[in-house]
Amino acid sequence: MNINRRAFLATLGTTAAINAMSSEALADALESHAAAKLDAETTTNELKVRRGAGTLFGGPGPLNDPTELKKLESMPEKPTLVDFFQYRFAPATHVLQSATDAMRKGEKEELILACLIHDTVQNLIKVDHGWWGAQMYEPYVSEKVSWGLRYHQALRFYADPSVGYEYPELYNRIYGKDYVPPAYIKRAYEYARNHKLYMNARMITVHDLYAFDPTMKVSLDPFIDIIGRHFKQPKEGLGYDNSPVAHMWRTLIFPNNPL
Repeated sequence: MNINRRAFLATLGTTAAINAMSSEALADALESHAAAKLDAETTTNELKVRRGAGTLFGGPGPLNDPTELKKLESMPEKPTLVDFFQYRFAPATHVLQSATDAMRKGEKEELILACLIHDTVQNLIKVDHGWWGAQMYEPYVSEKVSWGLRYHQALRFYADPSVGYEYPELYNRIYGKDYVPPAYIKRAYEYARNHKLYMNARMITVHDLYAFDPTMKVSLDPFIDIIGRHFKQPKEGLGYDNSPVAHMWRTLIFPNNPL
């Protein structure tokens, strides 16, 4: 293996830092550098980003279709939920279609809001998005909304003929026809199925089914008043209100920060 001396020394820092290192420390650093270079040369993994990464961070779509990263505009000084829809969640077609379906079918405003925001956390992270989404929104919405967000993730894997919800064909394409949900998903489903708020989560999955129409034109405008009535916007702005989840909103504001 050939080691580029200049490249190796560049990993150690300034000339002063290198001169201060003992011969043993230099040897250890060289060994680590060589091992890392060997790993890089022998690894054939072509994975560029893990599938659970959020959309803002290059995470692929549900069918592993690549995400094109685009330059993001700066957020307002005190960002609102509407600002996040405009600058971080856009085009948000799926959730807008879901909320539109709920509104057209006469659902209550809290359920419409839940449909509107139910998958927006996937811009941050896709893994266990129901739990992440409930946590991110919990300080700002009612229990009905946050509970629905948390458990819709588990319920979507289980049919409920009483409300016309069938197992989505899309999931056969994503997970395979023999897919069995993990045990923790089954436990969450069984818990939710017998809970008084069950329908708050179930109806999110119902309106989810009607939210994949590429020809449907949608807008946030019909939901502005609902957001105003049912979303507790902090006066400091999302990400700056010192809430337990402010860091999640800041991560969406500054997804390019290295630390």
